[in-house]
Amino acid sequence: MDLPPLRLTSEEMRALGYQAVDSVVEHLTTMPTRAVGRPPDPAELARRFDPALPAGGSDPAELLTRTIDDLMATIVHTDHPRFLAYVPGPSNYISALADFLAAGLNVFAGQGLVAAGPAVIERITVDWLRQLCGLPAGGGLFVSGGTMANLVALHAARVELGADLAVYITDHTHRSIRKGLRFLGIDDARVRTIALDTAFRMDVRELDRTLAADRRAGTRAQCVIATAGTTGTGAVDPLNDIADACAADAVWLHVDGAYGAAAVLSERQHPLLAGLSRADSIALDPHKWWFQPYEIGCVLVRDPALLTNAFSMEAEYLRETRSESVPLNFYDLGPQLTRSFRALKLWMSVHAFGIDAFRQAVEHGIELAEHAQRVIEAAPEWELVTPAQLAVLTFRPRVPDRSSDEIAQLTRRVAAATLQDGYALVTTTEVDAEPVLRLCTTHPQTTVADIESTLQRLGRSVANL
Repeated sequence: MDLPPLRLTSEEMRALGYQAVDSVVEHLTTMPTRAVGRPPDPAELARRFDPALPAGGSDPAELLTRTIDDLMATIVHTDHPRFLAYVPGPSNYISALADFLAAGLNVFAGQGLVAAGPAVIERITVDWLRQLCGLPAGGGLFVSGGTMANLVALHAARVELGADLAVYITDHTHRSIRKGLRFLGIDDARVRTIALDTAFRMDVRELDRTLAADRRAGTRAQCVIATAGTTGTGAVDPLNDIADACAADAVWLHVDGAYGAAAVLSERQHPLLAGLSRADSIALDPHKWWFQPYEIGCVLVRDPALLTNAFSMEAEYLRETRSESVPLNFYDLGPQLTRSFRALKLWMSVHAFGIDAFRQAVEHGIELAEHAQRVIEAAPEWELVTPAQLAVLTFRPRVPDRSSDEIAQLTRRVAAATLQDGYALVTTTEVDAEPVLRLCTTHPQTTVADIESTLQRLGRSVANL
């Protein structure tokens, strides 16, 4: 008997599943011995990916083999132990299985009527993050990533406080937040850029002066956006002092902790995040330093009603979901009606490994960056620019006979050479408008040997360029 459209036999499904699992396991277990990746080759991309719309099907096993080969040849592995650029995405196998289950069971996580269990799991998992961040009360939801988490929080602040208000950021605020402000209709004229102190943190005295000047001019302040772990240097804005300034003017405090808030798991680094618990809203990015596969972000708020006020909707086709017996409807807390079951991967991985394993992994990344700093400081060919903070540090070549412009060009060429070489990937950022090399050492499998060998290769590049 012929199968209905879009269906396989049970034997075919099992065989494909085994093949897919074997490929993922092979990827994870052999990754340290392989290259991080290489630059995209337009000719190869054109050869591998046929743009024609297929009218008929093809053998699923052959398709899977070809797809895996094509993907492996055309991506940079952000989950590689020597991927030290941007913020790595180490992921973990349990969470990958959770994503497979969520997709395979086709869970719709928008409302509690059709997904009561998933709604409870999301509520519990969000509350774990709330407790870890120290919020005394509150709630939130999972979104696609840090960009959307920031956007959701800032929209809630705007609905609560009103439009046409001022927003306060710094030059080191993540660029996605500026994009989000424009998306929300907050034009640049209402955005105040607060100066940085010598540690590249928001200067609270400048913030106080700017808030006071706006108050005298009759401009109301809506929100101060502080950062817990900047992408460039890992700096943490002085959250307690900023919270004091916000409290004095009844200003919403939002903390972008997409990268660095995970350091609440570290006993040594926890004091850096003092004041996080005083935020009105926090953005987290579990697919960064909480070791989850893409995509999962999280927005936390001190008062969950603020999200409901900003996003809930009434519709005749949703009437049954308003019953008091129905668990939480997460579509009332954010912009998505159709939502995937993102919470499952974090919930399962924490249950599988325990939160102490996550703590150890975060501490490992911090210690690796501190070791890298010691190696750099001891090497005559390097100049440390910003010290290790939350597993991020920056440095540049020290070449006495070259001008600052020549060193800037050399710095960029050294970073570009890592992608061509493929052994490791290191990229640049800018500190005081000058390019610097940057390491982010958050991968739990990255070793001291990986760090030292990468720095040795970078040193050889300096000598050869």
